[in-house]
Amino acid sequence: MVRRAVGGPGVRGARRPEVRLPVLEWFEGGGLEPDGDYDGLEFREADLSGQDGGGARFMDCALRGCALDGTRLSRARVLDSSWAGVRGVGTDLAEATWRDVELTDARLGGTQLHGAVLERVLVRGGKIDFLNLRGARLKDVVFEGCVLVEPDFGGARLERVEFVDCAVKGVEFSGAVLKDVDLRGAASLEIAGGVDRLSGAVISTAQLLDLAPVLAGELGIRVEG
Repeated sequence: MVRRAVGGPGVRGARRPEVRLPVLEWFEGGGLEPDGDYDGLEFREADLSGQDGGGARFMDCALRGCALDGTRLSRARVLDSSWAGVRGVGTDLAEATWRDVELTDARLGGTQLHGAVLERVLVRGGKIDFLNLRGARLKDVVFEGCVLVEPDFGGARLERVEFVDCAVKGVEFSGAVLKDVDLRGAASLEIAGGVDRLSGAVISTAQLLDLAPVLAGELGIRVEG
């Protein structure tokens, strides 16, 4: 089920997922398998560190409090699922597909999501450091109440993406294409690169004033006295 956002003037709001999981079975497998098929399962406090689930499919699944240090999930498909309280460094989700997914209270660092496809995804709470979304495609994605440290959207395509009550530090937009991206709700916004790619974004007056020195530098304008 999808909850449609209203959005503000001049920007279309993102459609948020409403994940309603069925009664789940406890995952009792020894570990993840490449190209595995996981349907209606709950992974609770599981240590999945260093395991290889590349190309696997997760449908109607919940990961709660799991460790994902160095876990390989490249090209995985995560559908109608909820990940809560997951933690890990160097999780590989390159070229993965996330559709109708809620990620809450995550503590992740160096997560690789380059080339991934995210559609109707809610990232709420937690902290994610050095998130690599280069070349990814994001549509109907909401970052809410979280801290993003140096996220990299270089070369990515963002459509109907919202940042709500979150801190965005050192974000990189170089080469990105933005459409209906709402940055007004970000509690703090620091842009490290790609300020010239903001033509498809909406920012607040206060954010414009904060970004004025960066914009002036990008345009080659000297500001004196």
